[in-house]
Amino acid sequence: MARLADTDLDVFPLCLGGNVFGWTIDEERSFAVLDAYAQAGGNFIDTSDSYGRRGPGGPGESERIIGRWMASRGNRDELVIATKVGVDPDLQGLSGALFRRGIESSGRWTC
Repeated sequence: MARLADTDLDVFPLCLGGNVFGWTIDEERSFAVLDAYAQAGGNFIDTSDSYGRRGPGGPGESERIIGRWMASRGNRDELVIATKVGVDPDLQGLSGALFRRGIESSGRWTC
């Protein structure tokens, strides 16, 4: 594990990108990837409100899949989830307040 600077967060040195969840791989295969990563000691997952936008679930599907996986495995407290904002048409710009709203609306993956 590696400590993120100026935090108390210890993360696996390889962050798993969730951009394919709900786009090029379905939920079942996404769960298999997430399970394998966690079993290898991984705890650091990257996603975005835009991931999955090209798949049948639309924008945010990666976050929803990760959320359902965490809920089914009961492992939310063991993970560090990095997300990004920028797709929501109601959140134009990147002011601090809009960024916070975007992160909070990504709560679809918090358990």
